[in-house]
This record gives sequence, C-alpha cells and structure tokens, in this order.
Amino acid sequence: ECVKSNSCFLRKSPQMPVLTTEPGNLSGINACKYSGLSNKKVLGLAVTKKGKKETIILTTRSSQQSRARRPGNMFVKLGIKKNAKKGLAQLAKVMDAGFYRRDLIDEVTKKYQKIRTSFKQKKIARKPRTHRK
Repeated sequence: ECVKSNSCFLRKSPQMPVLTTEPGNLSGINACKYSGLSNKKVLGLAVTKKGKKETIILTTRSSQQSRARRPGNMFVKLGIKKNAKKGLAQLAKVMDAGFYRRDLIDEVTKKYQKIRTSFKQKKIARKPRTHRK
C-alpha cells in the first residue's frame, strides 16, 4: 500500500498510464499484479548489455529468508537462452514446473518474443556498383 501512489520508481505523464521502473516489474505498468516491490514472488524479464553482447535476464526473488533482509541480494538473476525453443523451455521450467507466477506465463512469452525480435538488425540493401568507362 505504501508504494501504490508514491515511489521513486514512478514515471507519470499526462494522459498516459502510470509507469514504473522498479526491478522485477514485468510490464512497467504500476499495478499490484506486476509490482516487484509489493509481491512476494517477483518476475521480471530484461536485457543487459556488456560491450557488444546482449543477454536476456530473468529476475526472481530468492526463496531464502536471509536474503530477503538484504536488498542487494534479494533478487536472483538467471540468464535465458536466445534460441527460441530452448529459451521458452527454460521459462516454462521455472514457471510451470516450479509453480512460480503461472498467471504471468502469457505475458512472459510475449515479452521474450519481443526481446528476441529486437535483437535482429535490419539488413541494409546496397545497390551494386557499376563501373564507368
């Protein structure tokens, strides 16, 4: 309740829904369903970049009680494969088999597909050069 309307993560704009940048928020919308601060089970999917390499990171909350009291170690980050078949299987293993936020399976798969398509770069069509005589 205390982070519902006031938080340092909120981004407000006129005639737009209230957005948030909190860690572990899947969609970026300020709603209790997606919140990474108010929920006991957190689920986030994001991209991190190291140099030229981009990786997909799944963020969950640690199950250990001792980590819950340490904000720096509260979240567990897991790398997700970029191959569609293996990546979706990895997400299904964490969520379906682990009974972890199964209500968000559709949103996670959609976001995973969007992240994968964002990695693809457009090919520049070059015109063949003709030699002048």
